[in-house]
Amino acid sequence: MSITISINAAQIDALDLSPAVDAIAPLLTHAAEYEQQIQFAIDYPLEPGDPRELPEVPEVRLWFIRLDALYPWLPFLLDWKAGEFARYTAMLVPHQFHPKDGIQYNPEALEIHVMHKTFVLLYWLKELGIESPSRLKAMTQMVGYELEDEFFEMLNR
Repeated sequence: MSITISINAAQIDALDLSPAVDAIAPLLTHAAEYEQQIQFAIDYPLEPGDPRELPEVPEVRLWFIRLDALYPWLPFLLDWKAGEFARYTAMLVPHQFHPKDGIQYNPEALEIHVMHKTFVLLYWLKELGIESPSRLKAMTQMVGYELEDEFFEMLNR
């Protein structure tokens, strides 16, 4: 079951997280059942001829930064296959779009972001009793980042 959170320009400009909170709050008691289920429908019109993608619009990015502060473990619930994790990462990590190569994240910023999300999710999933290393490895691979088994073994010592 896929869950779509619709947000519009007025909500983004007001930093109104209520559409996300209203959708996510009921899922928290059974978060494991909603793994990779959330998508965002973003209605933020750009001026004709504006070449930017939504993750390049400061107002949209700020809305997602605020959302990430409230739900730092949200990537677990995002629909990775639909590209939601990559888009979410683009909202939080400096990057450039290339017509041929697609999104190119700043490597250092991506490393910091990936490691932060890894630690947040590692602790959160452990609290929920959910096995996480394979999930976290798969998630980070979505943005071209590779975590080794030895990393998780070191953390479990």
